[in-house]
Amino acid sequence: MRDQARTAEDVRALVAERDIRFIRIWFSDILGQLKSFSIGRDELDAAFEHGVGFDGSSITGFNPIEESDMVAMPDASTFAVLPWRPGEDAVARVFCDVFTPEGQPYEGDPRQVLRRALERMRSIGFDGFEVGVEPEYFLFRDRRSTEPLDEGGYFDLTTLDAGSDVRRETVLALERLGMAVEHSHHEGGPSQHEIDLAPADALEMADDVMTYRITVKEYAMKYGWHATFMPKPLHGVNGSGMHTHLALLRDGENAFHDPADTYSLSDVGKAFIAGQLRHARELSAIFAQWVNSYKRLVPGYEAPVYVAWSRRNRSALARVPQARGDRPYATRLELRCPDPACNPYLTFAALLQAGLEGIEKGYELPEPMEKNLYHLAPDDRRRLGIEQLPETLGEAIELLADSELVLRTLGEHMFNRYVEIKRQEWEDYRLQVTRWELDRYLPVL
Repeated sequence: MRDQARTAEDVRALVAERDIRFIRIWFSDILGQLKSFSIGRDELDAAFEHGVGFDGSSITGFNPIEESDMVAMPDASTFAVLPWRPGEDAVARVFCDVFTPEGQPYEGDPRQVLRRALERMRSIGFDGFEVGVEPEYFLFRDRRSTEPLDEGGYFDLTTLDAGSDVRRETVLALERLGMAVEHSHHEGGPSQHEIDLAPADALEMADDVMTYRITVKEYAMKYGWHATFMPKPLHGVNGSGMHTHLALLRDGENAFHDPADTYSLSDVGKAFIAGQLRHARELSAIFAQWVNSYKRLVPGYEAPVYVAWSRRNRSALARVPQARGDRPYATRLELRCPDPACNPYLTFAALLQAGLEGIEKGYELPEPMEKNLYHLAPDDRRRLGIEQLPETLGEAIELLADSELVLRTLGEHMFNRYVEIKRQEWEDYRLQVTRWELDRYLPVL
């Protein structure tokens, strides 16, 4: 586990003790891409006192050049030494919040979007939002191809799992960075892997997801390989998801748990889940934000596309797993639709806001669907009132564009920029003439 810093004084002590020469300032753009610049240790005091100025005009989703000045304020509690850098003249990182030169939180900063959602949560009587994640990824020979390293399958631990050593090194690095790793294993696709992180505070977990992705890539690169969180890189096999576990806390206790209920779910938990189901379609362009995300969200590849909930049925969008006997209060919602290429700050904020909407407005939770939803005929699903997630990014972004909930979650500036960027992505894709079209149509039309 990392040397835990909580204050600027803690950071200064660690910098001296660990011979840290460079501190990387980390933040996210609107799409969840990690951004970074470095300062020397001699600049650390000024950074904590006044922040570090930078030009935001080249950051996706930030302000245009005429109002581009930004200030990065380091969050001391996120300080950690990067384990893949040398021990001598070491390198650390610290996440920051982005402010305007006038000292106001910048409305285009994804971290601020999540902070605002957490403030709303506290204002209605909850004191914590815990999130655990199960990100999946593929390892390929290089970044220019999709040649897998093995033909292993789910839970394989044989010579078929060519990535077991790099996965072990990655887990150890994640733990040195302060993350609690619950499980790791080969996933169902060839050369596909999963490392699960134990639940933590939502803001901490969003930072951890950002760190997880760069750590996985760094250790793959050490072996000369390429790690990708692309949701669906291979045709004909399962894509990569990020099953996300959610729970609200009140007075330090799990607000979703009710031992007297058939499903161990409190009224708060039921309303929160109802909020996820009610708003899932309009949030889809947040938790599945890329054109490629909708190649994963198709029936038949273990990806949930039908808006329903269950206990054991993994074809449903949301699941309430049976809590272990030694953890009877661990009742939680497992949302199976996010993918690992999402922006975690925006995704956790949107999911929290949808759940709070359900609680505040008293949404009714429908009955669980324990049938295999993939096997139901379309007419049967319609009769049962089961909706389906959007089938394309184009459909998803138009649902988001009409969403009052997403507008309130993101704020007007980010909402408008996000819609603009995603509409352009869909248009760029829609105009492509693909190899599939040429092979299918050119010889016969």
